[in-house]
Amino acid sequence: MNWGMLGHEWAVDLLRQHVAQGRARHAYLFTGPQGVGRRTLALRLAQALNCQAPPAPGDPCGTCSSCVHLQAMQHPDLAVVRAEQEGGTLKVDQVRELQHALALSPYEARFRVALLLRFEEAHISAANALLKTLEEPAPQVVLMLTATSPEGVLPTILSRCEVLRLRPLTQEQVSQGLQTQWGLPAEQAHVLACISDGRPGYALRLNDTPDLMEQRQLWLRDLFALLPANRVERLGYARTMYEQKDALRGALLTWLSLWRDVMLCAGGSQVTPTNVDYAEAIRQVAAHLELAAARQVTAAVDNTLNRLDRNVNARLALEGLLLDLPQIQVSLSA
Repeated sequence: MNWGMLGHEWAVDLLRQHVAQGRARHAYLFTGPQGVGRRTLALRLAQALNCQAPPAPGDPCGTCSSCVHLQAMQHPDLAVVRAEQEGGTLKVDQVRELQHALALSPYEARFRVALLLRFEEAHISAANALLKTLEEPAPQVVLMLTATSPEGVLPTILSRCEVLRLRPLTQEQVSQGLQTQWGLPAEQAHVLACISDGRPGYALRLNDTPDLMEQRQLWLRDLFALLPANRVERLGYARTMYEQKDALRGALLTWLSLWRDVMLCAGGSQVTPTNVDYAEAIRQVAAHLELAAARQVTAAVDNTLNRLDRNVNARLALEGLLLDLPQIQVSLSA
């Protein structure tokens, strides 16, 4: 039994032992790219700690009241803390409110669980405020943090957590899992496994939320339409995107995955592209670019994302990126 997880068997085995042997740590940090399974694994651990009818030591049943409500993140002894929006800031007031809640005894579970998502977005004051809870943990409290990488978390926080580094699975693992565990057709599973880049959680989100897949396709088609566009058209698109600030980061992340595919193709790689459904368009773009040029565009998109994270003027950053894109005519299949 792998707690219903796709992959990460080593992490499940480790956590199962912690629960079965009564050696659960007071704080865990799950790291890895979004969609790799960080939050799911944290919730499975919360279920294992508080399951009312475990079928075996360290295993949650998944069907008792505690397991069901924890899975839905609606349990009275589960506190979920995160920035209001992705790319936002987790504030010190949120941590202080959490600390007040953790000072209370559990209502019905054995452990109170605090789930702090995307903790790399925590303000420095919020991270420092959490230190007191980490240094003097209550016996019936378990904190679970998620972050993209350990480097995004203060060393003082890092040293007080059990760190589990989750890595993307292979495309084959994700594809097989989508077929056997969720019953998806082989072709659909393969496409989702590639697009998700080995992140099963993201693959399932794309499958369960058609709007996400449609939005991704729109962003990619916009990018291909921009390549032959003139300066005025590119600046007009930048203005439109700037007015949709909530979507801007998602568009740039999608474009970044596309340009990485172009870079690999320009370098002669035979690896299946992440955006496998646009493989022919990727080959067309790569045929017009040297590897150095493809690498330069990829770096420019990545740099624009970093500038947005540092609250640099979003419109100027986007205009600069779009004006520097190469001019290429791409023919997309219908």
